[in-house]
Amino acid sequence: MSFEKYQKRRLRLSSLSVIISITMILFMLGLLGLLVLQSKTVSDNFKEQFEISIFLSDKAKKEDIAKLQQEIKAKPYAKKVTFLSKEEAYKTYIKELGEDFMQELDENPLKNNINLFIKASYFDVDKMQNIEKELLKNKFIEDVSYSKATIKNINGIVKKISFWLLVFSGLLSIIAFVLINSYLRLAVYSKRFNIKTMQMVGATKRFIRKPFLYKSIKLGMIGAILAIGILSGILYYLNQKYPSLHLSDNKEQIIILFVLIFLIGIVITWISTYFATRRFLKLKTDELYY
Repeated sequence: MSFEKYQKRRLRLSSLSVIISITMILFMLGLLGLLVLQSKTVSDNFKEQFEISIFLSDKAKKEDIAKLQQEIKAKPYAKKVTFLSKEEAYKTYIKELGEDFMQELDENPLKNNINLFIKASYFDVDKMQNIEKELLKNKFIEDVSYSKATIKNINGIVKKISFWLLVFSGLLSIIAFVLINSYLRLAVYSKRFNIKTMQMVGATKRFIRKPFLYKSIKLGMIGAILAIGILSGILYYLNQKYPSLHLSDNKEQIIILFVLIFLIGIVITWISTYFATRRFLKLKTDELYY
């Protein structure tokens, strides 16, 4: 193998290693970004499964109940509204507990009730108390039942998870910049003698720096595209496997995240290469060997 072919092969392997490194780093950064976005989607979906029982007066007739259901559905906080009659509640009770309490009673003590599922933005104790007060103003509603402790616990857990995800995102962003910067500095370091030779024959700093910047940006773009491709594949697989999680609901935010990954790939490689070439352009000939 001739020296020229060896050098070309070495350059290709060097470029490939930089692309792989950039791809993996941007992939990890993008994966964390998806986790931050999807954690909100999953938590919102979980919150909207929280059931509020609205117990109705026995005086409420079918038409009164139907009208009340429509009124609650029209409220801005209502995500879903369902009706459960006392007869259906009785059957459910027997099915779940296996006991028939009606053997000792003359009539069904259970109440007709409306099950209210609120939107995630209203999943808060103070907001729930306001909703409860508003509902109890209706003469056909006897009681509103929900767990305040559950709301507090879920909101507390979501806040903690969100905080640590943001902290980890910040740390990973710093690590990503440092690692990509290190890889590109090594790539420029391997060409330090070429840089000095070009300088000695009168080439300007801008002329010397330009091909390095173009190449690094190209590598950053390729790495970002590969990272986005892998993330898209994982997101598609999870969405097909677990459709109930609604992972593709925030399409606009996901597209913004992918655009950011692409821009990060370009910006980090440009900045790293710019300062790396700047450093080697300032070195004296005898300093190139250290």
